[in-house]
Amino acid sequence: MILFELRCRDGHGFEAWFRDGSTYDAQAASGEIACPVCGDTRVSKAPMAPRIARGGRGDREVAGPAAAEGSGEPKEVMVQGGLRPQLEALRRHVEQHCEPVGDNFAEEARRIHYGEAPRRDIYGRATEIEAAELVEEGVNVARIPWPARTDS
Repeated sequence: MILFELRCRDGHGFEAWFRDGSTYDAQAASGEIACPVCGDTRVSKAPMAPRIARGGRGDREVAGPAAAEGSGEPKEVMVQGGLRPQLEALRRHVEQHCEPVGDNFAEEARRIHYGEAPRRDIYGRATEIEAAELVEEGVNVARIPWPARTDS
């Protein structure tokens, strides 16, 4: 499995997991990858810094606030600059148009994919391991950099 930083034509950045580089190439060429902010399917790899594995279990949250490595405890994802309003709008859109399934995201996404549950848009949380397994199975999922709610 490989994690790529991607960018659409409007400059929105996001991450996605792929089995390998050729899987990314095939999905990008066929328009199967869409920007989670604007829906643009013309995406490309963004410049990436290498990631060095530091051990741990790799069970950070992937479809919500990130979890502290190995602990399963949520921590806030920090966003600075002009992206925050777009991410907040995305969050509102998802919450208004998708069904929340919480920690059962991987199980429910799998059930929908295999026709064991009605097709519908859902959102929730999954570990990195669960997310990687879903991608490997061909389940259409995307990470969302979920902004923390503010009181102001």
